[in-house]
Amino acid sequence: MARRRKGRPVSGWVIIDKPVGPTSTHVVNIVRRAFDAQKAGHAGTLDPLATGILPVALGEATKTIPFVMDARKTYRFTVKWGEATATDDAEGEVIARSDLRPARAEIEAVLSRFTGEIEQVPPQFSAIKVEGERAYDLARAGVEVELKARKVTIFKIKLTGMPDEAHAEFEILCSKGTYVRSLARDMAEALGTCGHVVKLHRAATGPFAEAASIPLEKLKDLSHSAPASGPLEAFLLPIETALDDIPALALDGSDTAKLKRGQAVLLRGRDAPVFDGPVLTLHKGEPVALTEYDRGSLRPVRVFNLSH
Repeated sequence: MARRRKGRPVSGWVIIDKPVGPTSTHVVNIVRRAFDAQKAGHAGTLDPLATGILPVALGEATKTIPFVMDARKTYRFTVKWGEATATDDAEGEVIARSDLRPARAEIEAVLSRFTGEIEQVPPQFSAIKVEGERAYDLARAGVEVELKARKVTIFKIKLTGMPDEAHAEFEILCSKGTYVRSLARDMAEALGTCGHVVKLHRAATGPFAEAASIPLEKLKDLSHSAPASGPLEAFLLPIETALDDIPALALDGSDTAKLKRGQAVLLRGRDAPVFDGPVLTLHKGEPVALTEYDRGSLRPVRVFNLSH
């Protein structure tokens, strides 16, 4: 007999404003317990030192995590010039120093080099896998590995402030896979100095931004003072919020039943859409399945099993 899952079959997205300190996994566990949810996962790790937007998927929303992971991100970060660290952030030991502090005009002059598609080598302390091992595990063990450069895209980069000669503040809009720590390291090198990230804040991930977020401490307070179905529900966003970039298609009852059985649905004539690729199907406004549309056929890829 199948074991019954503990918790409620709650589904949706909770957008956490993460403080400095907890790991992303720790945050997910707090959210899952607060909602008494059966299943939870996050869309994109934030390091313990980083703050900001951590989208947490509950229940059937976990099936839409890849769409959020692939989305563009907005980061605000501060670089300290004159010191390089082993981790490219404030956690690591200082491994190099420079007396050079770049001026505003010098910084702005190199930004174009880091706009568009660029190649960057991930930090030694990163979650990249090297022959089955995480790079940060190898780095902690003192093993030096050569990480390959990867192509990422920086859509926009802007110098937003210089609190003093040793610090510069930036905002970027970037593709998935971008390492802000690598960007800071490489910009410093281009400026003839060294540097590392001392503050990192994710302001947006795909459709999720700060306006829809809840600070982690507030979520904890609400979960202690009220049942899971109380005020917390105001912060539970619908599954389809994560899919605002893909087309949606309303289906009738018979086509909905076919998709739920794992069968493809043929769309002909006036009903045939003019797009291809991923499609969110809906019945009476409720998500039915993520499908792939190709040559007149909707093939179910992920079927949502929503409880009421």
